[in-house]
Amino acid sequence: MITTVTVTASPSPAPSIPVPGGWGITPERLAAVGHALVPIGIALGCLLVAWLVLGAYLSRRHPLAFWYGYGFWLLRWRMRRTWRRIALNADLTATDRPTTGQLGPLLVKGQPILPVLPLLIRIRPRHYGATAVVALNPGQVPQPFIDAADAMANAWGVHAVRIVAGRRGRVNLTILRSDPLKDTSMAAPTPARPSADLGAAVPEDLRAEVGNREDGHRWAIDLGVIPHWLITGATQSGKSTLINAAVARWAARPIALVGIDCKGGMELAPLLSRLSALACDRAEAAHVLGRLVDEAQRRMALCRRHRVRNIWQLPDELRPAPIIVIIDEIAELYLIASREEKEAALRATTSLLRLAQLGAALAIHLIVAGQRVGSDLGSGVTALRAQLGGRVCLKVNDPETADMTLGDLYPDAVEAAQQIGPTEKGVAITTADEFGWIRARSIKFTEEALDEVVEATRDFTPKLPGLDPPSDT
Repeated sequence: MITTVTVTASPSPAPSIPVPGGWGITPERLAAVGHALVPIGIALGCLLVAWLVLGAYLSRRHPLAFWYGYGFWLLRWRMRRTWRRIALNADLTATDRPTTGQLGPLLVKGQPILPVLPLLIRIRPRHYGATAVVALNPGQVPQPFIDAADAMANAWGVHAVRIVAGRRGRVNLTILRSDPLKDTSMAAPTPARPSADLGAAVPEDLRAEVGNREDGHRWAIDLGVIPHWLITGATQSGKSTLINAAVARWAARPIALVGIDCKGGMELAPLLSRLSALACDRAEAAHVLGRLVDEAQRRMALCRRHRVRNIWQLPDELRPAPIIVIIDEIAELYLIASREEKEAALRATTSLLRLAQLGAALAIHLIVAGQRVGSDLGSGVTALRAQLGGRVCLKVNDPETADMTLGDLYPDAVEAAQQIGPTEKGVAITTADEFGWIRARSIKFTEEALDEVVEATRDFTPKLPGLDPPSDT
């Protein structure tokens, strides 16, 4: 007899992957987790695409926002990633101890010492790029880092890296993402509200931003820091545009502007309704400058009565308005064609020199401009130049003017000034407090923009004792 035995196989339990704690991960669980991660992956992908699209939009329409949101972080990553190689290749490292030692009469050479990298710290975004600080190791000096500036710029893919020695043991890095001298735009000045009493502005109000410097900072002519300035530049070099940009900033404050334009007043004619006085020839210049010397004497007496050394220490209600004297084409004051002109020229230039010597503490400031300044104009020009601490040299046509403008303060800047090309309008070598001198470029300030500022600020014009405002006739 045959017996049939039926064996039914029961399904075996799914294998599990043991994990610590007694938990097991089955394929079903893995599949469930995978299905749950799909929406998360899709969401992350959408966010990545949106991030890239937003970056492309900002790079075209809002470059500054793109820089702060995208470009700076890429630069920071590059700086961190390449810093070791830059330091090694440019010999910017130090060691804890020498690799050789003296043992009696023998010189013993030890094992190579691993290099010690200087620390790259405080990387911060700026509108022109970024700044960083390098902490030097004992025994290091800033010069090798200055020599390695081009290597850093190439490794980080930026326009330039400027390196300045900071406090002891520190080197400051300024990273420029693009050439700041190409940016010739700037917001127009906003006039303050005129008051019934046109008192003087505080010293900070004597600062006029006129363009950009090659280190990424704003170029400013600050009369509170350097009271008198000499500006030279050939025709079509951008000299008039620079002066107009500065005057537009000062005109928006209750400051007295006085013009000396011995070319018939043509250059300063657009400022007519904002000027407290205008001299159009040498005789008028001698009269106006003489009256300003009288005003300086009155201010000196006022300070003496109140026992102060400058007008900024006077009470606000007694402080007179600052005066900015703009002399266009200084050579016209010194050149003499006849004996009759000699007396007027001597009176004008003597008064001008006295203002340069006395005016700093009395808030009487000089902006002296000219196409050419040379020793052939007389010894008075050299004496006047010594009082003009601020210097601006645009494109000039002769080496003597560049030397006369910069040579006494910055001999190494004369060659740099002569290298300014005829197409680089507005580019200049100028005084910079931290660097001695620096390249800068003024903004494009049109005649239309100047007319708007002058019209909006005509009520700011103070009346000066002994001087009548210029008329349109």
